[in-house]
Amino acid sequence: MFRVDPKTVTRWAKAGKLSAIRTLGGHRRYSEAEVRSLLHGVPQPRAED
Repeated sequence: MFRVDPKTVTRWAKAGKLSAIRTLGGHRRYSEAEVRSLLHGVPQPRAED
């Protein structure tokens, strides 16, 4: 969706631009609402861990 390298999205998650949920297999899952907000340039408040 972002048309960037997957490692870039991982860096965004580490920087706090996206929140990620880790699966048992170690994969990251991202909220569709957060992804769409980031695509449209609309900042979305993050839930506290």
